[in-house]
Amino acid sequence: MTLSLPTSTQRSDSGTSTNAAPAGTTGRDAPLLARNRVLDVVIMVSYLLISIGLYRDLWRGLPVSYLVDSGEDQNLFEWFFAVQAHALAAGHPTLVSALQNHPVGVNLMANTAMPGLALPLAPLTLLAGPTATWALVLTGGLAGTAAGWYWLYSRHLVRSRWSAAVGGACCAFTPPVISHAHAHPNFTAMFLLPVIVLWLVRLRVATENGRRVKIGVLLGLLIAWQVMIGEEPLLILATGLVVYALAWAVVRPRTLLASARSLVTGLGVAAAVAIPLVGYPLWVQFTGPSSYRALRHGMAGNDLTVFGALPKQSVGGQLLSPEQVVANPTEQNAFFGWPLLVLLLVAMVWLWREVPARLATITLLVMAALSAGGHAVVNGQDTGIPGPWLLLHQLPLYESLIEARLTFACLPVIGMLLALASDRVLVRPPRPVLPGAWLRWLTSRRLWFAALVLALLPILPVRFITTTRADTPALFSSGAWRDYVRPGRAIVTVPLPDTSNAHALHWQVVAGLEFPIAEGYFVGPFGPAREGTYGAERRPTSWLLAETAISGAVPAIGPEQRAAAIDDLRYWRADAVVLAAAPNAAALRATLDQLLGPGQDRDDVVVWDVRSVTG
Repeated sequence: MTLSLPTSTQRSDSGTSTNAAPAGTTGRDAPLLARNRVLDVVIMVSYLLISIGLYRDLWRGLPVSYLVDSGEDQNLFEWFFAVQAHALAAGHPTLVSALQNHPVGVNLMANTAMPGLALPLAPLTLLAGPTATWALVLTGGLAGTAAGWYWLYSRHLVRSRWSAAVGGACCAFTPPVISHAHAHPNFTAMFLLPVIVLWLVRLRVATENGRRVKIGVLLGLLIAWQVMIGEEPLLILATGLVVYALAWAVVRPRTLLASARSLVTGLGVAAAVAIPLVGYPLWVQFTGPSSYRALRHGMAGNDLTVFGALPKQSVGGQLLSPEQVVANPTEQNAFFGWPLLVLLLVAMVWLWREVPARLATITLLVMAALSAGGHAVVNGQDTGIPGPWLLLHQLPLYESLIEARLTFACLPVIGMLLALASDRVLVRPPRPVLPGAWLRWLTSRRLWFAALVLALLPILPVRFITTTRADTPALFSSGAWRDYVRPGRAIVTVPLPDTSNAHALHWQVVAGLEFPIAEGYFVGPFGPAREGTYGAERRPTSWLLAETAISGAVPAIGPEQRAAAIDDLRYWRADAVVLAAAPNAAALRATLDQLLGPGQDRDDVVVWDVRSVTG
């Protein structure tokens, strides 16, 4: 998130870097330009190969491979991709779906449905299935994010392509992104963010109003697209940019004022373009069916001790603690490791006189402090020391943000610091660090890159582990469910789907999304205040069956429970209740037999036909 750049690599209004060969380059410079173009390809292909290597087990097992640490999120995102693809194919793309949480439905815009990628990739989803789309978005997202920041650094920050490559890799393959790469494609497919920053940089130096307007239009289109891919990463980026700009105003107020006209003009045009494009989707998100006011998480900052810890999905984590149990492997947002923290401290001090490095340092420290939450927590103990997050956590949009994720704004500035330091040692002649002829081999260049390897090696990501998906019950895969369910009527799968059990979403996809289900896994409103919550507001029968699934004890069933079951089935507009293989299935079947009468064994499941009681 760089808005101020070294003069040695500043671009002109035309967008031509002084470290690249502009039009009219002499023949002497042509080989350098050709070499740099080859390096661009090599580095970007390398990012792609790394991403494919990390997800190789997922690709090998399509369409039945399932990421072990994704929880139920793979089922959820595949459902998002499939629902939007089928709606588009039917000619009525929608932002709300009643296929979950029937009959109330789910607000897709109020969830992370990613229509900005789900709709363009709909042909792939329809042809190869949503697991292929899931794998492509994850893999391409990592590679694209690294490539985007590399392009920005190599054109506007440093002279060496290899230095830019280090910075780009830090924005995509470091622990915060890798932890989310198990399950949250909205936090891997961040390839538009560096492009947005790139055009902000070009806007800053634009001198002609016509060019400012053109850049503003492009920025508006990019921002609108990013809103439809992931609003939370965009909000985090914007927060980091504001912090960077405030630091810039303190460090170099005159340069900021000189750029103010260009920035205000271009951003005004960008807003005028983006708002009409995303206005209706955002209206649906915040005021439409199944919308909610805010998703309350409570204080969820990073424990200060985790900044020096090693993540599970890393070389160091696997070697030092291979059996570690992580409460949530998808939220290791600040596990940078002590070696990298020490190296960053060295880079901050070493590069402090360079304005971009100084601004990056300030932004890094502020965003890390914000990510620590409302009070500093050390080793699980609340110290009571207030943090800057208390200034933001009740503001609109921020009230739904998990503040621990603000470390994502640290990644581009970490990439800046490491790229700048690498560039300094690469573009200067190597010098011995210590006196003495026998130590002449220890040059500044060798020392820096040895330290860089030692800092990054412990947090290098390792491949993602997959398992084979359980077979879909034959009732759904064969289409036999049609014997029980009329068009538009729902199936109640037992136990009812929620955040810990969303297999029914996959069964729906296998069955062609031809029937809705009761309840589900999504974010929706809860209670009169319409606060956001995960999953549906449970009905009495849903609570009864959930408790049975957990305890394995058959509850006492009387007229009250039977009447409630009939009311709930009518509310869900259900035609059938289906029990598949599940923990404590015997207790669940006994409970349902008492509620609804004997079930019928059919195609790997037990079915209760309830059409006669639901009308």
